[in-house]
Amino acid sequence: MRKLWLVIRREYRLRVRTRTFILSTVGLPALMICAFVIPTYFASRHVGHTLRIAIVDQVGGLGRSMASRLQMQKLPNGKPQFDIVDVLERPAENGSAMRQLRDKVRAGSLSGYLLLPSNLLKNGSAEFYTHNPGDFTLISTLESAITRVAVGGRLAADKVHISDIDALLARAKVGVVQINDKGEKREKGQTFTAAILLAIILYTSLLMYGITTMRSIQEEKSTRIMEILLSSVRPFQLLAGKILGVGAVGFTQYLIWALAGAAVVGYGAQMFSVFSATGFHVQIPFALWFWFVIYFLAGYFLYSSLFAAVGAAVSSEQDANQAQMPISMLLIAGFVMFPIVARSPSSTIAVALTMVPFFSPVLMVLRIALGSPPLWQILLSVGILVATTLGMVYISAKIYRVGVLMYGKRPSVVEVLRWLRYT
Repeated sequence: MRKLWLVIRREYRLRVRTRTFILSTVGLPALMICAFVIPTYFASRHVGHTLRIAIVDQVGGLGRSMASRLQMQKLPNGKPQFDIVDVLERPAENGSAMRQLRDKVRAGSLSGYLLLPSNLLKNGSAEFYTHNPGDFTLISTLESAITRVAVGGRLAADKVHISDIDALLARAKVGVVQINDKGEKREKGQTFTAAILLAIILYTSLLMYGITTMRSIQEEKSTRIMEILLSSVRPFQLLAGKILGVGAVGFTQYLIWALAGAAVVGYGAQMFSVFSATGFHVQIPFALWFWFVIYFLAGYFLYSSLFAAVGAAVSSEQDANQAQMPISMLLIAGFVMFPIVARSPSSTIAVALTMVPFFSPVLMVLRIALGSPPLWQILLSVGILVATTLGMVYISAKIYRVGVLMYGKRPSVVEVLRWLRYT
């Protein structure tokens, strides 16, 4: 046990001191800060400014309606978003009027001008001329207003007069209520979001840390450090120590990311308040966290042992990259089957897929998130996964014991199977 602990400590300390670990561990929180905290900071202090625009109405009869609608838009500080300085309806000298407006935009006296072309009511499109085309929220506001004005114009052309276009075009929404053993819960996207989030974490973690274990073994084997280590430690202890050591590194990294994420979310509450009108939030119950940890640990040991066997069997990084592809494809296949389980979590094919130990770490967590499957199915899936993991660790240990001291060309499948018969 003492030697096993020494291997774990060596693997852990060796990896947490690398530049790659430090940059990746610090890089993600830094990215989160750039993506959430900084925009929130400036958004909370940005009051915006009123845009001075003109409207050129080549249709006739829409310019004033468009101006009235835009003048109702407000900035967060309560000021109007638009100041309509002029409305030109069917200008006699269209080219001259447009040139004058362009000159004003270039001079800065106008923020832009909106052109309602003569074919707007016949599936035409309006155009907004401005010096700054990067404000996408502005374009969205203009499109919404133009849509309502155009609909009103088409109805008026057909002798239909509607007093409230907004009420006519109000979207009908469909609410989803999830029914489970504990009652009913209104679904607003939080369940599916949590399922996708956890599945992505599982997929990337199993692949990333499994490959890390493989490269650790392959590097030590290619530099002959392995021979020195095996003079003091048994092969199984070295294999177990590497898997546990890399796992501890992953746990440390995720812990730092989780703490940074909690701080960012807490600080960025103002940004997420945008969703408060719909009540959107990601809710992950404790039971889902519990099964997530179980499947993460079992899946990690399963795939790490497979990647470790590959690292022990090959002698070069090129061979390792080629030999690990079948294992990576197992993970990718499980992720590709994500939509099958998501659309019908209780179907026969979904149940069958979640019983496959190489797919269950990702797919069963998805099923649990979408609608709690029977407990016996979860326990059966965990049992199959744990049994497969133990078997793969045993097989990988036998391959590892022989392969770490084998050099030269990459062994064939027949040679690897022959290693398993060695005592």
